[in-house]
Amino acid sequence: MKMTGAIWLDDIVEKLAEKHNVGQDEVLQALEGDAQFRFVEKGYRTGEDVYAALGRTEAGRYLTVFFV
Repeated sequence: MKMTGAIWLDDIVEKLAEKHNVGQDEVLQALEGDAQFRFVEKGYRTGEDVYAALGRTEAGRYLTVFFV
């Protein structure tokens, strides 16, 4: 899968930082590296299915990132 961009919602960015102690830069590192992408489930809207990416940051943290 090739990602061409990201739309960040403010409430999601805040949740990542406060609840999970993960920054946007770490998410991008995990997605841009050797991430493995998996289909999770059909989305509520046509063409907006949910996927998970399993990747690693430059610091060595393993992340699972869910996205539409």
